[in-house]
Amino acid sequence: MLILYRISPLTLAIAATLLPVPIVRAQETANNPVRTADDPKALPAKTQPNKAGKENADSVQKVTISGARSEMDERRQATAAKLIFGRDELDRNGDTSIGEVLKRLPGVTMGGRPGRGGDIRMRGMGNGYTQILINGERPPRGFSMDSLTPDQVERIEIVRGAVAEFSTQAIAGTINIVLREEYKQKNTDLKMSLGSEQGRLAPNVSLTYPGEIGNLSYAISGSVFQNRQHDDTETATQEQDGAGNTTLLQNQHDLTNRQTTGIHLTPRFNYRFENGDTLMLQPFLMNSRSDSSGQSQVDLLYRSPTLLAPAPYASASSSAHADTTFLRGFGNWQHRFEDNSRLTVKFGGGVGKMDSSSLRTQFDQSGHQIDLITDVNNTRDSSLNTGGKYMRPLGEGQTLAAGWELEAGKRTQTRTSLDNGLPQFADSGDNLDASTRRITLFVQDEFDINPQLAAYAGLRWEGIHTSSTLSSGAVNNDSRVWSPIVHGVWRIPDSRDQFRIGLSSTYRAPALNDLIALPSISNLNSPTRPDRTGNPNLKPELSKGLDLAFEHYLTRAGILSANLFVRSIDDLMRRTTQLVNTSTGPRWVSSPVNIGHAITKGVELEAKFQLQEFFPNGPAIDFRSNYSHFWSSVDDIQGPNNRLDTQPSQTANLGMDYRVGGTPLTLGGNVNWTPAYYTQSTNQQLSFTGIKRQLDLYGLWKFSPDLQLRLSANNLQGSDFLSSSQLTTANLSHIDYITARTYTTWTLRLEMKL
Repeated sequence: MLILYRISPLTLAIAATLLPVPIVRAQETANNPVRTADDPKALPAKTQPNKAGKENADSVQKVTISGARSEMDERRQATAAKLIFGRDELDRNGDTSIGEVLKRLPGVTMGGRPGRGGDIRMRGMGNGYTQILINGERPPRGFSMDSLTPDQVERIEIVRGAVAEFSTQAIAGTINIVLREEYKQKNTDLKMSLGSEQGRLAPNVSLTYPGEIGNLSYAISGSVFQNRQHDDTETATQEQDGAGNTTLLQNQHDLTNRQTTGIHLTPRFNYRFENGDTLMLQPFLMNSRSDSSGQSQVDLLYRSPTLLAPAPYASASSSAHADTTFLRGFGNWQHRFEDNSRLTVKFGGGVGKMDSSSLRTQFDQSGHQIDLITDVNNTRDSSLNTGGKYMRPLGEGQTLAAGWELEAGKRTQTRTSLDNGLPQFADSGDNLDASTRRITLFVQDEFDINPQLAAYAGLRWEGIHTSSTLSSGAVNNDSRVWSPIVHGVWRIPDSRDQFRIGLSSTYRAPALNDLIALPSISNLNSPTRPDRTGNPNLKPELSKGLDLAFEHYLTRAGILSANLFVRSIDDLMRRTTQLVNTSTGPRWVSSPVNIGHAITKGVELEAKFQLQEFFPNGPAIDFRSNYSHFWSSVDDIQGPNNRLDTQPSQTANLGMDYRVGGTPLTLGGNVNWTPAYYTQSTNQQLSFTGIKRQLDLYGLWKFSPDLQLRLSANNLQGSDFLSSSQLTTANLSHIDYITARTYTTWTLRLEMKL
């Protein structure tokens, strides 16, 4: 009876109704998940707040600020599974992009070829399955994590299960990138690096300057960088008719040179009022400019005279320029009441400007110009958001929280695409106006049933309205979502072991460009390189999931863990390619549709420890390793490779750091491996992704506690990355074999504390 008395009606209702509750779709926001450092339950017993009054509450806040828990302690004490990676992980390999850091973390993989980034995936699932947040909020549209340097980041949080504070658009999980916070040290950090990829230099300078003026503390962080890259890709195309006769053989060779220059500014300001209230402001400014030039050569080996489509170009030259600016503001105000409850109000907004232009000239085999293609794209984004959370302790070991979020966004896009002066699609040169409005309410209850057993229950509701206008008319889309969530953790008595369980309802919402979009035109239109467009009737994917985990914590900040997960997904979204009659004639067009039900499951293993944990007299070596195996199937697609898009069968990381005895030298490295795999996207479309092996090494020499030099090599093997795409119908078989070169990047980095 005592246990039942301490469980709130919210918890019982959610536990009883989790599986039957329907889900529709939503968007994402929020900040740190449950059991944060400022949660009353996260404080040591001696500093637990009580009702003694304001003076005691103020003293508790000061203790919390100066006594942060370690990353491993945060992970162990969290009721909902959360992994935290701070400065040690961010600085270890001297990476120049967040993507390079993420690919080594448990359960995280990167799409695309080594050294060029790609979409971020948890459990092998990208394209909207993985929720990516900055400071707990959605990044601006068009923002790339590869453009964010590790020096601008304080920590990375990985949440494997859904929580009510975050949007439940997280079928695979959530990655929260927390920008630089105020420094506890009084040092200024200056880091200067010089990268080289085949002799193309990439300088980078970052500075973090912390300080304090009375009740105001601040950290001014910024970086300036320049990258130079070269891409080399070969595509071999083979086409056959329905009788198996070869109708087309050709090779295409593409070369691109690109230079990108950018600046990031992420200052942070914290002010403490006399009554104990705190106000945090953190603007984020990013500007980048990119210029590229390219050459394309098409060698036509054979072409059947029965083909009706015109012959492709023989060669092409191109140039492009892009200028992108994002300005985003984050802020929150916290007030603690005398009964130890707390109110947090957050607010923010942002603007984005993305301007790009390209010029492409195509020639026939005689060198005569046959096409002059111009593309000008001007996009403007703006957003405003606010929200809040009220937390109240209900006796010892229980905290009830409720909150809300409001968000409005608008996008205006004008794209003009001309081929020899004629529009390439119907709305070329017209404005696309799109707007979104989102309202969210959530409530969550976190409580300790006894010293060994803790539980979490949450319920989230979101309402979203999307609208747009094109020359063809207005498009509107409305949705609602109820998302119940339950987590539990059992800490085995007299040990450092614990079990976790999580039940959640999540979803994957269609991206704005999948719902409402101006067409993306392919310069060499084919079944495997089609134009791309949206589908305003697209429905969200709905998922129910189960997570089970066992964790064994070692005495030297290490862990051995195993995590099992299952996701059942309805209304799966896939892109299908069809030959469509357009205003410019027949063209292959790819558009998203809902195709049915899918299921995915997997096991994730992690081992992180110091060798001296097991061999006290052994060398000072730190090991980091993780391995994941995934299974998935789509009911309405024929096997054997009817897996989820982009999800490999397995992936692994092995890394270590060795502190050489008697010297200030540390050596380390990491091996990242993903095997080759096929994906049957539809019954007609099959893709192949080649094996990805990436070896990274580094050496660190510490001249003093305030001065160190780091040399690192990323993608040391530099192997070719292979892939293919095939479409087969009753009358056609078209396949592209793609070989992309990859390169080793060397970086020399000087790190100083001033």
